[in-house]
Amino acid sequence: MATEAATDDEADAPEAYEALLDRVRRWNAVGSAAGVLGWDQQVMMPEGGTPARSKQLSTLSSIRHDMVTDEETGDLLDELADADLTDERAAVVREVRREYERADAVPVELVEEISETGTEALQAWEEAKAEDDFETFAPHLEKHVELKREYAEHIDPDRDPYEVLFEDYEPCLSMERAEAILEELRETLVPMIDAIRESDADLAVDTFKGRFPEDEQEALARETLELVGYDFDRGRLDVSSHPFTAGNQFDCRVTTRFDESDPLGAIGSTVHEFGHAQYNLGLPREQFGTPLGESRDLSVHESQSRLWENHVGRSRAFWELFLPTFKEHFPQTDDATVEDAYQAFNQVHEDNLIRVEADELTYHLHIVVRFEIERDLVRGDLAVEDVPEVWNDKYEEYLGIRPDTDAEGCLQDIHWSHGNFGYFPTYSLGSVMAAQLFEAAESEIDDLDDKIAAGEFDDLREWLGENVHRHGSRYETNELVKRATGDDFSADAFTDYVEEKYGDLYGI
Repeated sequence: MATEAATDDEADAPEAYEALLDRVRRWNAVGSAAGVLGWDQQVMMPEGGTPARSKQLSTLSSIRHDMVTDEETGDLLDELADADLTDERAAVVREVRREYERADAVPVELVEEISETGTEALQAWEEAKAEDDFETFAPHLEKHVELKREYAEHIDPDRDPYEVLFEDYEPCLSMERAEAILEELRETLVPMIDAIRESDADLAVDTFKGRFPEDEQEALARETLELVGYDFDRGRLDVSSHPFTAGNQFDCRVTTRFDESDPLGAIGSTVHEFGHAQYNLGLPREQFGTPLGESRDLSVHESQSRLWENHVGRSRAFWELFLPTFKEHFPQTDDATVEDAYQAFNQVHEDNLIRVEADELTYHLHIVVRFEIERDLVRGDLAVEDVPEVWNDKYEEYLGIRPDTDAEGCLQDIHWSHGNFGYFPTYSLGSVMAAQLFEAAESEIDDLDDKIAAGEFDDLREWLGENVHRHGSRYETNELVKRATGDDFSADAFTDYVEEKYGDLYGI
């Protein structure tokens, strides 16, 4: 399918624009190389490789930073400031300017230190989680907080530092808008979860109890990816301590993890990561290395993973298709019905402590805990040493449960080991966006549920490709959503969706 961006490239472009584009492609190639090294560190690298990998990633990070902030980049942007550009080129310049201005404000020495700290913190986090020892990780977290405060101050010393960091992951929606959506989710979900806990509904929650060997789960995960249409010619499946996706439109790899007592966890994370990969693989190939060939932001990225995980993977239609395959791998579930599987995968947990294993509703309260803690850390309102206790207190307040260990508490997520403060809100924003996009897809694709049940995913993949993937970063977030759905980005579709779905499941 030819894209508007590809057509635009056929016309003559200003010399300064072509020179800028060449620079952008080169520094993004350096970033792609760093991405492969980062993937390797989490998947394949031997445990002793951290000192060398720390220096490698730090060097690539500083090289890319120098390329972005080079005086020539600024000169080319100045030359193009008043140029008569097509909409596509204007979007490229807008995105490059945003990156340049933020990067130019930050000293390269700080960029290198943040990168090295992240590499060392990752290994410390893995050890701390395995040993249930927060004190091992605490100095690295403390250093990350200090460095990211300094980073934010360089970019804009007069603004809330957490808001500045949030813009690294969601540059097009304000912090105020994000907080308003999180508040709307709290107001909707907390009473709904309370009503569910008081419900007399008897769901088939024990459908997948038992032992499910890891090798069979991995074989099932591969079949799941093949079923939904993952392109193994441009990707691979591996195991990591925290599921993630890394890559681009030519090479996009997914990871998952397995728990022999919880096969649904691996299915959910595998389908989730497929959504991320499908977005990357659907970006325009001819625009590789430019903003028109890059994903919009993490809110949009999470909308793709949450759409596939929740609106497809948790649907009755999907389990009508998938349950026979599941039973082939695990014959002990031979008596399970589609409705049993649907109920088991959509139960609302009263005692789950782990975000990536959370149900579709309580998930967002897990996000709120992290958001509030990291915001207070960055703002200086919370000391690192107090994180475990505050974490546990918030879990007790919001979810009615309290972790017994830090490994299942504040050490469970990988994000803070990377210094990714401001990332967590995009998970909830993405879930909200997924509901709005899926509602629009349902309205335009005839009999979508029937097609999912028949294993016919082409129409859904094509709809997402046409309305989201092919645009890269051409449109800012709200405009992208409005073009795809006809409405501004809002939580309306999400609240309607969960009220209908869980009202039916739990009779509330």
